[in-house]
Amino acid sequence: MELLLEMTSLSEVKFACLDTETTGLSAAGGGKICEIAVSVSQNGRKIEEFSTLLNPQIPMHPSVIAIHGITNEMVVGAPTFADIWPRLFALLDGCVLVAHNAEFDLSFLRAEVEACGWRLPEYPVLDTLKLARKNGCFERNNLGVIATHLGINADGAHRAMADVRMTEKVLYRFLRDFMCGGVNCLEELQTYQTKRHGQVVLGRKTGL
Repeated sequence: MELLLEMTSLSEVKFACLDTETTGLSAAGGGKICEIAVSVSQNGRKIEEFSTLLNPQIPMHPSVIAIHGITNEMVVGAPTFADIWPRLFALLDGCVLVAHNAEFDLSFLRAEVEACGWRLPEYPVLDTLKLARKNGCFERNNLGVIATHLGINADGAHRAMADVRMTEKVLYRFLRDFMCGGVNCLEELQTYQTKRHGQVVLGRKTGL
């Protein structure tokens, strides 16, 4: 199934753009997810969105609250990760996961799943940060700068759904550029995360 997905035309792939807000900078250091958002789409068509605050069951430091604006009071009555994982698992089925700095989000997602006694499936992953670093021409490669460069609204950054929608728009702009450069399937696109391809320059000013 994985090989078939890798060879699938990009227009037929279901992409699940994902973002988390967390209580700290490291899942290994005890950080937890306090908000998660996912948007599933195919060929630019929205299929489903899901977003929720989560009760991390640990207090958040003021320095973290200052980044995302999610307070301890806001998450008191929110579900735990264990409560929402069955729905999230079903939503991600058959999808390619997409995130900006994907390993950060996946490390937290993996830790939360394992803490519940489950195992995170081996989803195919695209990282818009890696794609930008290898194939872009941006002043900086953080999500807000890339979005602004591409004419995408960056309002609401550092809340999960706002970042997910931003990532999704950046993804499809990148896909347009890659497909114009002859990239036709997921397997080809995945190589662009690790190799620099001079014939495709993401974020070029022409055609904006």
